[in-house]
Amino acid sequence: MKTIGELAALVEGAEVIGDRSVEITGIERDSRKVGAGALFVCVPGIHVDGHSFIPQVAEQGAKAILTTRNVEAPRGMTVLKVPELNGALDTIVPFFHDYPARSMRIIGITGTNGKTTTSYITRAILRNAGFKVGLIGTIQIMVEEKSLPIHNTTPDVVELQNTLAMMRDEGMDYVVMEVSSHALDQNRVAGIEFDTAVFTNLTQDHLDYHKTLENYKLAKAKLFGLLSRDGSKKGKTAVVNIDDSAGRTMLEHAVCSHLTYGMEAAADLRAENIEVLPGGSRFCLSGAFGRMDLQLSITGIFNVYNVMSAAGAALAEGIAPEVIRDALQKFSSVPGRFESVREGQDFFVIVDYAHTPDGVENVLHTARQIAKRRVITVFGCGGDRDRTKRPIMGRLAAALSDVVIATSDNPRTEDPEFILSQVEEGVKETIGGKHHECIVDRRAAIFRAVELAEKDDIVVILGKGHEDYQILKDKTIHFDDREVARDAIRGKR
Repeated sequence: MKTIGELAALVEGAEVIGDRSVEITGIERDSRKVGAGALFVCVPGIHVDGHSFIPQVAEQGAKAILTTRNVEAPRGMTVLKVPELNGALDTIVPFFHDYPARSMRIIGITGTNGKTTTSYITRAILRNAGFKVGLIGTIQIMVEEKSLPIHNTTPDVVELQNTLAMMRDEGMDYVVMEVSSHALDQNRVAGIEFDTAVFTNLTQDHLDYHKTLENYKLAKAKLFGLLSRDGSKKGKTAVVNIDDSAGRTMLEHAVCSHLTYGMEAAADLRAENIEVLPGGSRFCLSGAFGRMDLQLSITGIFNVYNVMSAAGAALAEGIAPEVIRDALQKFSSVPGRFESVREGQDFFVIVDYAHTPDGVENVLHTARQIAKRRVITVFGCGGDRDRTKRPIMGRLAAALSDVVIATSDNPRTEDPEFILSQVEEGVKETIGGKHHECIVDRRAAIFRAVELAEKDDIVVILGKGHEDYQILKDKTIHFDDREVARDAIRGKR
């Protein structure tokens, strides 16, 4: 535990109103999680102001509040007033938890695509080497086999430090975490000392937030600046996809050891003699350790890159090549990443999270490589996000598919039909005489794709992958592409 006085001493301009010696048991910004002895963070939101929950958290036993305002606190509650909230949290939260990242090896993975698969493969290798591993990513938080829900790819500093402290207390040796550009730009990773940082690739995404691709790239590069800072641990390594032009920028920000990987450019780690197969892939991985022949259960050129990035991270951490090879050959899949849906049908159904132009192109190229007959693609674009990628994704789907069905994908506050009209601009430019339909209802679109499917066709359902919800204007509903696809297949019999 720490006293309010100790926390205040870390923040320039902080003021304590009340008892400086009061000890707090935790820091929370979600009023529902506040327990006895907690410090409650009053976050002024657009729709909800945290200050309105002060009476509630006082009843729940909170001892203090953190705020930027002059407030009337209930009797016996201490107020820690700071000039700026986020900066104060970045400083005091890691300190409160005794900087948990210093007690574990931290592998951070950033890039537009491939972060989740790379993190799962890296976790599998480390566990195969005998380490206890925590994972923080898009799908879930994992502490060894225990799974916990997650709401952002990289949680806010309060939730993230709480999670890291829990992992340290559970005895984790490693934490493998996806690090989003938003998290880096907003400094949600404050107080974390990284040991290995991985860059997968950079393609158009999140321009609604970053505005330009250059800003987006520089946000990703911040991870490598953080990696290069002096810290309490030794052996820092940047693992970078050098086939991607943005890889050079990552290396420029990494003042530490470099390990590059690629297929085209000269690299420390290379994949050669690649065969993409319907049920997996074969290739040779070569590096300073020699050569490693691999036969894997995951397919696609994009997954060859993911394997190289994970193997690179493991090599940077000193894992033996034979341990890496064994783990790779035992690795099966990641939920919602080129995931097959099987209900005894004589055609293939693949569900994938791809929701960027590069992601769509990668998945559909792989589908084309393994398809015996037609590729039928169901996809959409999310609302309240980068609008410029909508016609691009439409063009790619039309060029790489035999049948295209455009539909909704988390429209949020936007009109689904307007989103589809922008997608359709790209589809119509490229589709030619091929069959295409526009169906707003995503369930109906998936059922239509399955209805059209014949023997040896591949139905590819893109955009949501592991997600089990659909975000509409006024509500969030349960929706899982895999469940809907199974229903559609069963209904076709």
